[in-house]
Formats: sequence, structure tokens, C-alpha cells
Amino acid sequence: MFSRRVISTIFLVSAAALAYADNHNAGSLVKVIPAEEVEWGYLNPLRGKLSPGAADLWVDRTSGSATGMLVRFKKGFESPPHIHNITYRGVVIEGMMHNDDPSAAKMWMPPGSFWTQPAGEDHTTAADGETNLIYLEIDSGPYLVKPSDEQFDNGERPLNLHADNVVWLEDSDLHTINADNVQATHVWGSTADMGGSMIRLGAGFEGELMTEASEFRAVVIGGEVTHNARDLDEPETLEAGSYIESTGDYTHEFANYSDDEVTIYIRTNSRYSVQ
Repeated sequence: MFSRRVISTIFLVSAAALAYADNHNAGSLVKVIPAEEVEWGYLNPLRGKLSPGAADLWVDRTSGSATGMLVRFKKGFESPPHIHNITYRGVVIEGMMHNDDPSAAKMWMPPGSFWTQPAGEDHTTAADGETNLIYLEIDSGPYLVKPSDEQFDNGERPLNLHADNVVWLEDSDLHTINADNVQATHVWGSTADMGGSMIRLGAGFEGELMTEASEFRAVVIGGEVTHNARDLDEPETLEAGSYIESTGDYTHEFANYSDDEVTIYIRTNSRYSVQ
């Protein structure tokens, strides 16, 4: 017969092992993918090298779920007119991007720009930088490309928000900002439910972002930031294109040791605070 002390010890060890597994394996409560560790493939594998590159950051884009991915384009790329079966959002990380009706004049959007492409609407996408990289996300999948003759109106309207037209707020009710040298802007959805925002951390910023969200996903859009959180072995310096996610009550520590601003896009289903 096991004594109560032995049983209690077994229970505590088992609980600790389960907690460790939750925090360090595939089901971890915090996950970080540095830009240099992103695994790349093709957005359209059938076209091979003629296709833009693509890398899923969270969830497989061919599934029926919400997905976030990186997409990169060669200089001079321009797609033929086409539609998508779903609405997507794009944030420019590098280069100059254009996304509009096939007949529209080019409006090149630099890093920090944001756009939405409604499902069913005919459009083209073009790239003009030496290197061109975007973050793209959808709320349901799969992500498909279809011919223009299948276009339809789903009631949504496109948005092209040039980086120069983004309104940055230092103290607002979008999210709680209790720190100097931080700005925020809200780009879609709700602050109390699912939505997207961007924060900008000035040079020299050191502080914490606190969240209790069941879904918190962040992508470094510009600059280089040092990040740490519990369950991580050590702080890591993350460049543009890096990805962070957490589930539940977490404090993310950020430090900007560079002379440039850091921009981070955040998708979450709850408010967060920065201090």
C-alpha cells in the first residue's frame, strides 16, 4: 500500500510533468518563432519558383481554420487579376506593395501599411521593392486563388491604409497604455473581442505587455526587439517577420535597444496593457 505522502508526491510530480509538457511541447502556452527559423515554401506550389514564397506562422493555410502567414514577392511581381474565396488582411513588412482593382493606378504601400482584400473582389497584387514581405491573415480557410470570372460581392469593401495615414495614439481607450515611448493604433475588429492593432515601441523602450487572452498572436513588423516571457529559456532578439503567441495570463517583456522604432502587429480576442 502506498502512504498518503507517497501518493501526494506522485501527484505533485505528475502535475509538474504535465505543466512542463504544456509549456515546452507543441501545446505550449507560449511560442516564439524567430524570423530566421521560419520554414518557407510556395504560396502556389504548382507554380514552383514562379510563385511567391509563403510560410505559415500559425495553423495550416490549407485547413478550414483562421491562419496567419508570411508571403514574400520578388521585385517586379504582378499577379494577373484574380479573386479569393475568403477575405484577407495584409501588413507590409518590407518593400513596396500595391493591391487594388486591376484598372487602378499603382499606390505603393511601404512597411507599416495595412490593407484588407474582401472575398470575391477582382484585384491584382504587385511588388516593387528589392525585397518584399507581408504578413497575411484570414479568419477562416482554406486560402484559395480563383479566376476573375467567379467574382462576387460579399458586402465588404477594401481598405488600403498607407503607413503615412496611420493615426498613432499615445494614450487611448483602444488598449491600456501606461508607459512612455509607446504608441498604439487599432486597424480592425473589436478591442473587447477579436481584433487587430499595432503598437510602436520607441528607441530605448523597456517594459511589459500583459494579456489574459485565450488567443494572443504578435508579428514583428519593423525593427528589432528583445523579448522574454515565463517558460522561455532566455530572452531572444527578434527581427521583422518573427512571431509570438501565448494563451492565458502572460506577461511579455519587451526591450528596444536599437536607435529605431519597433512596430508589432497584434491579433487578440481580449484587451491587453503595456507598462
